Amino acid sequence: MAEALAPITSSPRAPYRRWLSRGFQYLVLTALAFIVLGPILTAVLGGLKTTGELFAEPFGLPTIPRWENYTDIITGELFWRQLLNSAIIVTGTVSLTLMTSALLAFVFSRLVFTGRELLFNFFTLGLLFPVTIAFLPVFIQVRQIGLIDSYFGVILPLVAFGIPGSTLILRGFFRAIPSELEDAAYIDGCSTLGFFWYVLLPLARPALGAIVVLQTIVSWNEYFLPLLILTDDSKWPLTLGIMQFQGQYGTDWGRVMAFVSLLLVPAVLFYILTQKYIVTGLTGGELKG
Repeated sequence: MAEALAPITSSPRAPYRRWLSRGFQYLVLTALAFIVLGPILTAVLGGLKTTGELFAEPFGLPTIPRWENYTDIITGELFWRQLLNSAIIVTGTVSLTLMTSALLAFVFSRLVFTGRELLFNFFTLGLLFPVTIAFLPVFIQVRQIGLIDSYFGVILPLVAFGIPGSTLILRGFFRAIPSELEDAAYIDGCSTLGFFWYVLLPLARPALGAIVVLQTIVSWNEYFLPLLILTDDSKWPLTLGIMQFQGQYGTDWGRVMAFVSLLLVPAVLFYILTQKYIVTGLTGGELKG
């Protein structure tokens, strides 16, 4: 009879190694969290200081918190008007980007025509050119079509630079849908646009959610394009609101910090609530009917 195998016992050092490994992971994550949250915390605390305190102790606690830096901004009419302007730009940018990129992704993924792949590869070259390096041609083009000092003068360039990446994300989802499902939809009397609207879009909800989140964050944080296009300060978004605290002889840096902190609140909350859509949308997710 074969001898019984001796039971396999773990090394007595194994628990200590796991403890050290987990402790090292927590240490790294804590350091990364401090790096990420450090500037935000500095801005929040800086909004409770005077300009003199900021220059004297930029990273210290305020001696006497100046809550009026926040309350004066929130109770002012200008803040809410700029918030509305930002909402208009974000809504227009996200809606047009989503609609256009979905149609383009449908064409490049489900329709067969000569030169499709070549045209798609040429189209995605837009990912290599951010809007910041195209300010001059963008400004000239916007001026030629008469959209200077209008919301669409900001929205259309953001849409143009957001379409390539959004189309790339949606094309992958559309191509993953089996052709048998498309054939079944056509047999049931569904048209091409009906298949796109009633089958593809519901199945691509994770990708659509990711695009909405990404384009919202990009358009919300855009600074240079509104500064270039919008000359009427009544149409300025929140990102340009810090300019109201810059005077001829100085800048009220305490209120600038308070304004920046308030500007970050909607973006941070929106990202926290919708980060799951970014993860599922960019990693593929599950196709659900």
